Amino acid sequence: MARILIVDDSPVQQLGIKRIVEKLGHETMVAEDGAAGVEKAKAELPDLVLMDVVMPNLNGFQATRTLAREATTKHIPVILVTTKDQDTDRMWGMRQGAKAYITKPFSEDELSEVLERVFSGQTPPAG
Repeated sequence: MARILIVDDSPVQQLGIKRIVEKLGHETMVAEDGAAGVEKAKAELPDLVLMDVVMPNLNGFQATRTLAREATTKHIPVILVTTKDQDTDRMWGMRQGAKAYITKPFSEDELSEVLERVFSGQTPPAG
């Protein structure tokens, strides 16, 4: 069982992702925007972060870059979970330090597969 931080400004999205992640047997914690997500990641050191992109204060790209560059959090894999589905968004997200990129809406199976691949050290295909 992993400890997974869900960073999303939509309470509905948070709840939906939380339900799937907990059904898969993982422990969850949430943050409502990128800035809060970075702070929570530094304080809690989760095993993985599921990061939305379009959020106030600090967007998911900025928050991912911050976590990837911070000595205490750079080991934590970040999966971007977003409605932004352009190839340029995917490439930019991976350049910021994300280990995977999944677009909303997604199925429980899709998220499970991406989590499994990231935890096993494989880089999932962007998409």
